[in-house]
Amino acid sequence: MLSKEELSKYNRQIIISDIGVEGQKVLKSSKVLIIGLGGLGSSVAYYLATAGVGNLGLLDKDKVELSNLNRQILHYESDIGKAKTESALIKLSKLNSDIKIELHELHLNRENIEGIIRNYDFIVESSDNFETKFLVNDTCIKLGIPFVIGGVFQFEGQMITVLPQKTACYRCVFKEIPSPGTYPTTGEEGIMGITAGFFGLIEANEAIKYLVFKDINRLLANKILHADLQYNSFDTFDVERDINCICSMKQ
Repeated sequence: MLSKEELSKYNRQIIISDIGVEGQKVLKSSKVLIIGLGGLGSSVAYYLATAGVGNLGLLDKDKVELSNLNRQILHYESDIGKAKTESALIKLSKLNSDIKIELHELHLNRENIEGIIRNYDFIVESSDNFETKFLVNDTCIKLGIPFVIGGVFQFEGQMITVLPQKTACYRCVFKEIPSPGTYPTTGEEGIMGITAGFFGLIEANEAIKYLVFKDINRLLANKILHADLQYNSFDTFDVERDINCICSMKQ
């Protein structure tokens, strides 16, 4: 049930015919885990909270640093030195007191990932490293949990949404984790805060669309979205499942 206050708070969503009261109830009962509370995760967290996703998991092991603040809008100057999970909890609790928030202040690895993600309906992968992206991809495929993976660099970004056993996965596209030193990092060559914010919004939108509609045709499934914001270039590339990939193997 939605309270009178919730009906008012989410009115502008509820009057969208494709959402309605029933769609808002779905969001309220849903559980989404955000992995990484940096540039991408900041926007994701804000907009899932304001949309009324009732149960948010926030996972990050890092503390807020001054160099984070150009893009990680969850965190303020006064948060420097705090755990990012703690900083995020303070902002999101003030933004929407109706939602429940679970913190995971830890480094995600093969030993702990299954126990954490298996209780969520959708995973938003917003980390800044390939190791975590491949780990999330492989584990979500194994457990059958839908997810979105995004990555950003300078003015550019890309993302894919994956429905296990139904669509191509991240590994279908990128195959293996690149060797260290073979790809530039944002720490070496930079990232615009706007780029992270833009792609974080799209990740949040993919989560909401999956939760409410469960419609593959509305998602970035079997597709890679790539955008270059410096030149206002937006492209979507079709992706096919690799028959030799783990996502095509019977679990």
